[in-house]
Parts: sequence; structure tokens; C-alpha cells
Amino acid sequence: MRKGVPKDPEIADLFYKDDPEEIFVGLHEIGHGSFGAVYFATNSHTNEVVAVKKMSYSGKQTNEKWQDIIKEVKFLQQLKHPNTIEYKGCYLKEHTAWLVMEYCLGSASDLLEVHKKPLQEVEIAAITHGALQGLAYLHSHCKIHRDIKAGNILLTEPGQVKLADFGSASIVSPANSFVGTPYWMAPEVILAMDEGQYDGKVDVWSLGITCIEL
Repeated sequence: MRKGVPKDPEIADLFYKDDPEEIFVGLHEIGHGSFGAVYFATNSHTNEVVAVKKMSYSGKQTNEKWQDIIKEVKFLQQLKHPNTIEYKGCYLKEHTAWLVMEYCLGSASDLLEVHKKPLQEVEIAAITHGALQGLAYLHSHCKIHRDIKAGNILLTEPGQVKLADFGSASIVSPANSFVGTPYWMAPEVILAMDEGQYDGKVDVWSLGITCIEL
């Protein structure tokens, strides 16, 4: 068995057995965060351009990192909507998960950086409409994104809005974990540290803050 492949059959079935380095070529970094880094890549078998999110599960908090990867893969496998990022599979290589998704040109926050000024209201409305469609889908399946912000709202070349980065998402609603990005976090999430629960409405709050951000 190749190094890094889980022995539990149920967990192993979540991942492709192929070596990702033999499939995905021309990698160059297009973003990074506490989770790891995101790369532009080409599938050498199909010539399809994709995004690869690499996440290491070695070093400190190995088990916690591994459980987060399993949770995100399971979450992504359940998504199928025009306004959520398309998941293409996950590979393991030397204690690093290669999470493969459709490639998008950039995020709503990238638009701000390019234009160096707030977006026009019609542009904000279009982005918000697409994001709301994606959120309505998630909430109808009792899921909560929990980290809605401009950086996690992606745009394809034709301008399709895609919700992305489900590393903080909850697969059940209501939830009670303190998760998200502080400035975009709804009051219910903060209060849940001590008491109470919250549901998908917290995503709508975060989207409202995102409109101000844009």
C-alpha cells in the first residue's frame, strides 16, 4: 500500500488511489492560508485545468488535521449545485491531501484588488444573488457554510458565482461551534461559545457583511 493511504476501507474509498504527481502537472501557487496552499494545475490525462488544494496532515495535531480533511471531502462529495464549487476528487501523497476542484478565475476579493475601488451596485447584486442561490441550496440540506466572505466567493470565466472553501462548514443544522472569520461572524456564533445554537441564518449575516466589504 502506498505511503499515506489509509488502511480503513471506508475511509480509503473517499480517495483516489492514483499518484497525483503523475496526473496533475504545471502546478503553480495561486493562493494560500492556514490550511496549506491552492495551485493552478492541468490534468495530464484530460488536459482539463483544475485547482488543487494541498493540505498536509503530518506534524503537530496530525489526527485533528486528518479528521478535518475527511470531513471536508465528505462535505464536498455531497454538493451538486451551479453555485457551489465542483469537486473532482481527492488524492493522497506522502501525508498530503490533494483536493481537486474546478478552476475559477478568482474571488470577489480579487476584484476589489484589481479595481482598487468598491464594486458597482449591479456587480455586488449579481455576486450576492449567486451566493444566495448557493446558500439556499446548502440550507435546504441542513448545511451551514460558516465562513462566507469575499475571499470564499469565486467567479468562473463566464461570471458564474461559486461558493468555495468548506473547511469550516457544518454538515448539520443547528450547530454550536465557534467557527468562522471574526469580522464576518454573526452574533449567534459568538454567543454559541457559552450558550445556544445557530442555523443557516448566520451565513446570511456574513453575506451582508460581505456586501459592505465589496
